[in-house]
Amino acid sequence: MERRISKRALTALTLAAAMVSFVFWSGYWAPLQTFSPVLREDLLLIIDPGHGGEDGGAVSVSGVPESGINLSIALKCEQLAGLFGQPVQLLRREEVSLADPEAETLRQRKRSDLQKRVEIINSASNAVLLSIHQNFFTKASYSGAQVFYRPGEDSRQWAIQIQEQLRLALDTENQRQAKEIPSDIYLMSHISCPAILVECGFLSNPEEDALLQTEDYQRKLAVTILGGCMGYFADTGRTY
Repeated sequence: MERRISKRALTALTLAAAMVSFVFWSGYWAPLQTFSPVLREDLLLIIDPGHGGEDGGAVSVSGVPESGINLSIALKCEQLAGLFGQPVQLLRREEVSLADPEAETLRQRKRSDLQKRVEIINSASNAVLLSIHQNFFTKASYSGAQVFYRPGEDSRQWAIQIQEQLRLALDTENQRQAKEIPSDIYLMSHISCPAILVECGFLSNPEEDALLQTEDYQRKLAVTILGGCMGYFADTGRTY
């Protein structure tokens, strides 16, 4: 039986999203971080901007690699977490790989990069992982954000809530459902904490590709994703 989102959490999320939207668009972001209360100091939110460096990930129909879009959204998510007073760790801040310098070939560097991410995540206490990615498919008609989760009830319920928030806030026509992530995804199969992966949209869809490259839509994604995360963390009250 799926846990229902409480009315209190949804009300708080709506108010928080409205406040955050105003702050984000008004340009008063940095000063407010200093005065933000700590929501869950017992919980570390690790944000993973997928790919990076020579591994650009999927390339959009307009020729833009997903790694830069992932990073831009992740940085906005980090800022939002700061406003909420949520402890956060970003796995990368630039268009770089986390690969060991000794890794030479592209394949070796991709593997090394993933191993480093796993090492950082598994060494953290009371952590949860939010991984940011973009989707791509051979048919340009496919669109819509979708959330995947690492096996486990905490990850599943978290993903369900974020999927619903993305639908309500950004695309009411999006009928995609949160799904368990395939077992062949290295990062998710080697970490030990609750985790979700958000595919923010399809770079193979021209309209969504254009949206995903705009600061405005990236901000909306960050507000929706992080607002949903904060609502879920507050509602569950669990120490992971």
